[in-house]
Amino acid sequence: MQSSPVTTNIRRLALLPGSFHPITKAHLELARAALPFVDHLWFVLPRSFPHKSYDRVSMRDRLELIRAAIDDPRMGAVISEGGLFIEMVRECRRRFPSLGQIFVVCGRDAAERIVGWNYDGVEPIEEQLAEYELLVAARQGEYVPPVHLVHRIHPVSLAKSYDEISSTALREKVRLGEDWREYTPAAIQNRVRELYG
Repeated sequence: MQSSPVTTNIRRLALLPGSFHPITKAHLELARAALPFVDHLWFVLPRSFPHKSYDRVSMRDRLELIRAAIDDPRMGAVISEGGLFIEMVRECRRRFPSLGQIFVVCGRDAAERIVGWNYDGVEPIEEQLAEYELLVAARQGEYVPPVHLVHRIHPVSLAKSYDEISSTALREKVRLGEDWREYTPAAIQNRVRELYG
């Protein structure tokens, strides 16, 4: 992991992966909702995703936006070489072997995708969840984990008012010339306008 925040005395770490194209208020609220479970949370920008591609705005610009939006000293931002959750977790453990529990934070839609993913050539999700746990926020509906995984998947509360806020919706508002400022923190709005407007 590149540009890693300080890891001293972190026993429980949460990773919040995403393309953050750009970071939104919903991302920050999801991070805040996960903090009671952990000591620190890192926003993770994977170099590549198995289901998304980066375009237009560089990874460095996105990392800059995340760092400018963060408003809690327990949060940081890193770049991961891996795209799958298990790859991020293992990269983190290799770099910081003293870490204790690792949680991966996601919304309902991502949890459904990763639990049902065809991990051809990679351990099945049951084996992966022996190495980390999931913190899942309801996003346009509650996530109900399979019974045999319920002990490794935990719900976190996120207000329904964040359901409609997404990077995709923000970019669409920019494209249509609509007001997008309510979707992203005030601290980065000027830079978002420069990069996406």
